[in-house]
Amino acid sequence: MSADEASDALNQVYAAKSEAELAVAYAAWSNGYDRETAALGYCLPFVIAAWVARHVPVEAGPLLDAGCGTGLSGPYLAALGYQEIDGLDMSSDMLALARGRGVYRNLVEAVLGGRLPIADGAYAAVLSTGVFTEGHAPASSLDDLARIVRPGGAVIFTVRDSVLDKGGFRAKFTELESAGRWARIEESPSFRAFAVAEPEVTVKAFVFRVRQP
Repeated sequence: MSADEASDALNQVYAAKSEAELAVAYAAWSNGYDRETAALGYCLPFVIAAWVARHVPVEAGPLLDAGCGTGLSGPYLAALGYQEIDGLDMSSDMLALARGRGVYRNLVEAVLGGRLPIADGAYAAVLSTGVFTEGHAPASSLDDLARIVRPGGAVIFTVRDSVLDKGGFRAKFTELESAGRWARIEESPSFRAFAVAEPEVTVKAFVFRVRQP
């Protein structure tokens, strides 16, 4: 498949108007997802490991890859020494491929935006990349991601620049900071999500430290 055809598949995902449409789009794309996003130069599943390594000691405890998709991040986190990695995604087709990576301890099918079937403080850190973008998980997802991280743990994620304000992410950051739920540790400059194609798709990476309740 050419980069142009891969871009068409990506655009169909962005064009989804509901959770159901998004699930259908990812199910249709799942088998070609890795190859086609590689053709576009999609780098987020790999570069997010740099922020995890910077802020989360290897011995800290389990990680959750929220919105893990086909599990592209998992092997790179494992190579850095993280051995307890769980994944969560809305697409059973994507999770089936993630399972084949052989590095995820548990995989959970769930949708970001509501309460997740995960206990309070279950994780040392949560990472989520490529999820907070056009037509995807809402800013309200951050409430529950903060809930499932233990005090002192990290919530590490990317947000597409185009939804930072209009999607309510900046407002949600402030809300959680004002409520004492977390403190901002790092905000990256904007950078390209795709090294080859889609130069207009830029994101920022954020790191928040969860506070004591």
